[in-house]
Amino acid sequence: MNVLAIGAHPDDVEIACSGTLMRCVERGDRVVVCHVSDGNLGHVIIPPDELAVIRHNEACRAGSMGGYEVIWGGFHDLDIFEGNKEARNKMVDVIRYAEPDLIITHAPNDYMPDHTAVSKLVFDAAFTATLPNYPTKQKGEVGMVPIYYMDTLAGVEFNPTEYVDITPYMDKKIEMLECHESQLKWMRDHDGIDFADMVRTCSRYRGYQCGCEYAEAFTQCHVYLKGTAKRLLP
Repeated sequence: MNVLAIGAHPDDVEIACSGTLMRCVERGDRVVVCHVSDGNLGHVIIPPDELAVIRHNEACRAGSMGGYEVIWGGFHDLDIFEGNKEARNKMVDVIRYAEPDLIITHAPNDYMPDHTAVSKLVFDAAFTATLPNYPTKQKGEVGMVPIYYMDTLAGVEFNPTEYVDITPYMDKKIEMLECHESQLKWMRDHDGIDFADMVRTCSRYRGYQCGCEYAEAFTQCHVYLKGTAKRLLP
């Protein structure tokens, strides 16, 4: 099976669904992760051009640890917004390239504009990619692909309908998250936030909800032709 996870920034996927992706890799899936933007505005001191390079390298290290392919959308932070045809075409290319059996992306009600914009972008592009006469750089077409929304940050206003037990992968998930040193170190040193601990705590909470030690939570996008009669998440 082909699995495509699409996050707005480097580290979003490690935060919300990397345990699930590692389970997908374990069962033999091809897993592709697309970071739509380069995270260039994610620091107060490091200049955007320099930070984009740092975050690229951090994301590639994390992806290598997780065993999945990392690709890029090619946008800067806050360059994704509704009505951006360039972004839609790029995302159609990503979907046609990955030929996914399922897509994981941000929930429509997450906490910041890039996340919610990417959620809507993926929804639009997933339909557009099915149209053989819609031309983009990547040739080919895909069918209607089920979309799963990953947890919001800290689980705010997110009511899961699916869980994945990530207990065997929890420590590695945190190691992968720690690859994003430019973000985690800044939050520890300047904001007093241990982000890795927060992610572990949220995973523990989701585990309590479904009867395991640690879990990641999802809800499926329930619209016409995107339903499925079988479980696709591991």
